[in-house]
Amino acid sequence: MISLSDLDLLNLIQHPETKEKGFRLLIEMYQKRVYSIARKMVLIHEDADDITQITFIKAYKNLHKFNGKSSLFTWLYRIATNESLNFLQKKKRRFFASIEDHEEVMKKYVDSSPLVDGDAIEKKLQKALLALPEKQRLVFNLRFYEDLSYEEISQITETSVGGLKASYHHAVKKLENELKDG
Repeated sequence: MISLSDLDLLNLIQHPETKEKGFRLLIEMYQKRVYSIARKMVLIHEDADDITQITFIKAYKNLHKFNGKSSLFTWLYRIATNESLNFLQKKKRRFFASIEDHEEVMKKYVDSSPLVDGDAIEKKLQKALLALPEKQRLVFNLRFYEDLSYEEISQITETSVGGLKASYHHAVKKLENELKDG
């Protein structure tokens, strides 16, 4: 696949005759990464798939609002992050489930689903991640799994770098305690 810059992609998307091609290229370039962050937040493949689709639909409908102050990647991640968090909130409200009940359902999914990869240690980490508050889990996932800088995460989450460092530190401490105790 040819790597295009954000500017090249935007130019393709902004012209009516190349809009579809440009958007297809945008999806090809970022679909796996968008899916990855959604999957780490919601765990269930079908839900992550839905969030990925919603993310690109929203991006398509709102591309005229993209101001270029961040990269397309950062903008897409912000949409995917917000959609993941919204999805989790809706799911909790829809089933009138407490956070603990939802957490238990997700832990059972980690144990029973053939779609969740990893050995016992990886599954234990996934369960420990579920116990984190959503914001801490998001920051941990973006920093640890996606290897993003605090500056990139700041643009995605619209949170200060200092706040992100604190969230990441708290997440790591909670995970260490959870893994040590479990």
